[in-house]
Amino acid sequence: MSKAQASEAEEEYLQSIFWLREAGLPMTGANVARAMQLSPPTVHEMIGRLEADGYIERADDKTISFTESGDKTAHEIVRRHRLIERFLTDVLGIPWDEVHEEAERLEHAMSPVLEERMMAAIGDATTCPHGHPIEGGTRDQGVPLADVALGAKVEIMRFENEAEDLLQYLKAAGFAPGLKGTLESSDDEEVVMLSEAGEQCIVTRSVAETVAVIADPSPPSRTALPEHLVMSSERYGR
Repeated sequence: MSKAQASEAEEEYLQSIFWLREAGLPMTGANVARAMQLSPPTVHEMIGRLEADGYIERADDKTISFTESGDKTAHEIVRRHRLIERFLTDVLGIPWDEVHEEAERLEHAMSPVLEERMMAAIGDATTCPHGHPIEGGTRDQGVPLADVALGAKVEIMRFENEAEDLLQYLKAAGFAPGLKGTLESSDDEEVVMLSEAGEQCIVTRSVAETVAVIADPSPPSRTALPEHLVMSSERYGR
């Protein structure tokens, strides 16, 4: 039986576990620790609390799964977070590379009335400004930009890693969800996309691992590497 209300810390962990599932990564304590940049003992303690409070279950091989209550709670916190990001960007005009941490601050105290009004304010938007579906769960997988062949047509779907410093790096490089162009060059150091406007957008190969795209021709689908999908080393509250 789950608690009536998850704590802020529990919500942060549930959000991280939900994101691992969405990204196609194993839901394990090790990957939670990697994603949140926390020590394994710290994560182990909280995983035990989430299990005791009825939000998750652990199998014999230590993989994590949501209970019905945990899944519902995780969906709600992810939805609020992405809704807030879209509202801050589209309605308040805050740049998309600055809203992730702000949403972290606001998501835990959001009332149903405010949520309803935010939904009305964003109109028909279905994703956060970084390309993740507001109604989390099933999504188009896409492929990592790092895998795309030279000359392929590319459209940016989303940024898997939402660490604010990385979002700022991507924006400065000219990237944004929805950007279309052609893969101009790719080597062990850099990946270069030429936008339809004729601008070169250059990122390191490790960052290109975290950029999900639609490509034509498309390489085989592949989950981005876990070590590139940490959320941030300086998340709010840590």
